[in-house]
Amino acid sequence: MPPRTRRILAASLVVLSLFIPLFLAAQDSNIKYPVEEIEKMLASDPAELSIPRDIRFKGDKAKTAILKRADGFFLRVKFKKAARGGEDYNNQPRYELAAYRLQKLFLEAHEYVVPPTAGRGFPLEDYRKIEDNAQPTFKNTSAVYCLLQYWLENVSSKPVFDAQRFDSDSLYARHIGNLNIFTYLIRHSDSNVGNFLISSDSANPRVFAVDNEMAFGNITSERGYEWRSLVVKRFPRKSVERLRKISVEDLTRALGVAAQYEIREGQLIPQEPGENLDENAGVRQSGRTIQLGLTAKEIRGVYERLGEFLRMADAGKVEVY
Repeated sequence: MPPRTRRILAASLVVLSLFIPLFLAAQDSNIKYPVEEIEKMLASDPAELSIPRDIRFKGDKAKTAILKRADGFFLRVKFKKAARGGEDYNNQPRYELAAYRLQKLFLEAHEYVVPPTAGRGFPLEDYRKIEDNAQPTFKNTSAVYCLLQYWLENVSSKPVFDAQRFDSDSLYARHIGNLNIFTYLIRHSDSNVGNFLISSDSANPRVFAVDNEMAFGNITSERGYEWRSLVVKRFPRKSVERLRKISVEDLTRALGVAAQYEIREGQLIPQEPGENLDENAGVRQSGRTIQLGLTAKEIRGVYERLGEFLRMADAGKVEVY
């Protein structure tokens, strides 16, 4: 091989090696891009929300839309406008944010059971293109706060649990086991159709919990709440061993302040989570700072359920494989 050809080939291989990790990270039939890139897009990249559509029925609070950057890149997202003050019955962005962060303590990105999720404040004048009578979510702001979630591809809302498949398909069983650990820890209490989705990819049958607002407490949905309990009795050892390493301090750091914003010229600017302003409140506003997260009582509930699950595993009441 001539020297010049060898140099060109070597250079090509170097360039290719730079792109392979990103390419592999994005190889998923349900989540098309690396999770970190999606999180950044949802939370902070300059982008506009457009083409809103009700998801289930006319007037549905949950909608789908296009989130598009100036460079043309866009994501289809699910979004829901927060209630005035940041929370209301069955409209709890803080629960969605906490649920998304909790899974990260025991699952890797390719195992996530909650799609990329983030809160975001949209300038009031921009959001009024979608809803002309919209009002600011928080006092002393001119922004509308929304919960955004990546719109999964190639999924179905058919019942996600199939007992026969759970016994015969080890990969499916692993995904279901991880989902059930998650729903048990957060005390998921709404089994409405569409809240759980399963991948159409039979080679990687991932399962997802895409609505986690009725969780972390005692409120239950009239549509069912079976996933707050252990639906299955067999769980992946790798996930269980990760659970053993989670301390109450880990939960407090991850869930106490699930999102924080600085009010700057009326807008909500994402910040790294700081010191908890009030551990007994889920939505906190002091001066120019706004925080959303779980209360100390809610975090204790997660820790208690974690302990109970591990005691069942140690006693052989559930199988770890």
